[in-house]
Amino acid sequence: MRKILIGGAITTFAAATLSAQQPPAIRQLGATLAASTEAFGPNITLRHLKNGVLVNDVFNRRLLLLDRDLANPTVVGDTTPATGNAYAGRTGGLLAYRGDSSLFVDPASLSMLVIAPDGKLTSRVMSVPRSQDVGFMASAAGNANMDNSGRVIYRGMPAFAMPARQMSANGTPVFQAPDMPDTTAVLRINVSTRALDTIGFIKIPKVKMDVQNVDGRISMRSMANPLPLVDDFAVLSDGSIALIRGRDYHIDWVRPDGTKESTAKIPFDWKRLTEEDKIAFIDSVKAYRERMGPNAPMPGGMGGVPNINMQIGGTPGGGGGGPGQRTMVLGDGPQPRPNPAGGAPGGAPGGAPVVQPLLFVPADELPDYQPPFFSGAARADADGRLWIRTIPTKGLAGGPVYDVIDNAGELVERVQVPADRSIVGFGAGGVVYLRVGATNKIEKASAK
Repeated sequence: MRKILIGGAITTFAAATLSAQQPPAIRQLGATLAASTEAFGPNITLRHLKNGVLVNDVFNRRLLLLDRDLANPTVVGDTTPATGNAYAGRTGGLLAYRGDSSLFVDPASLSMLVIAPDGKLTSRVMSVPRSQDVGFMASAAGNANMDNSGRVIYRGMPAFAMPARQMSANGTPVFQAPDMPDTTAVLRINVSTRALDTIGFIKIPKVKMDVQNVDGRISMRSMANPLPLVDDFAVLSDGSIALIRGRDYHIDWVRPDGTKESTAKIPFDWKRLTEEDKIAFIDSVKAYRERMGPNAPMPGGMGGVPNINMQIGGTPGGGGGGPGQRTMVLGDGPQPRPNPAGGAPGGAPGGAPVVQPLLFVPADELPDYQPPFFSGAARADADGRLWIRTIPTKGLAGGPVYDVIDNAGELVERVQVPADRSIVGFGAGGVVYLRVGATNKIEKASAK
């Protein structure tokens, strides 16, 4: 009898625990409040202001100020010198500053320009706190944000390690690819005092290199992992920093007073991946890229790392033994490679460059469980909550689903945005800004 009672108690407890861990039902995002007529590039960041929206159109290298209805665009900075407000020679970043003022991070001049709340560039210019980190402070990859104390929190530069020097039997150096890191630091720096501290470390996509040596010509190409197991981070409106762990989907917190804590695992419908699932996943990504072309982005922002192609040594247009030649290409598209038939350097016969498809890691290197999110999935709204774009584990009509998590680490909502849309920012009063993929325009919606 006692065994039956104990077994019944265990069953009841397990059922209660399972029920408590069930995620909330998915609800739809609120009504659309406004839509822009202006189209933007594929990469944008924006700031909600009291009197409008400041948009950093990274791809087209321009800053625009829109009104509350996302209309009447005013140029704040672009690439036309006639405006007097030329955009950076490289892509720039947009950061929140004091009140409704903003900072424009210019990697070319290693400076930060102050933008007034009305969208006008002021005469105030500051140097970037650390020149070696300006790329991550200015790009979306760095996920930079500023807390209420005037400190910028951003992802630091990964620490690359070169392998020990090795020599061949004939005494010549053996080329080895650098050891690519799978973690990096989240840094916090005061823009006034330059005081720097490390918040913690997060897991990032690890770049695996494929190195080939053919007739003295070394070819090195990166191999993409389309389903990396990564961490992410975000800065909440109260100054709390959330380090979101992808392995078990929990959050390590660094509070504004410096205290640290970890909250419970967030409920998630974990999906185990068999070897057949992993092969099918990579095959589906390859098929997608074949349909979209060699320069197509990874679906859903997979990978989060550039495609690197490098060749060292060999003669122009032929085999090894000639003067050293070094070529490095970032991204897909035409890639130089040995051309035994002659022609233009590194090209196909007749001078046409050869397009090399993106390489993928072997299927068995994918994780055994599908990760809950990709890099860059987390955003903080104006009400102290995290919105994390999740990777669906089941077929689901419509747009992506976001887990909404409060500053206690509790999953309070699951919100689905309309199809072909993604969240690019938030505003006060429950405002959500969306990018529409089909038109490259912006919509303003209610989070309720």
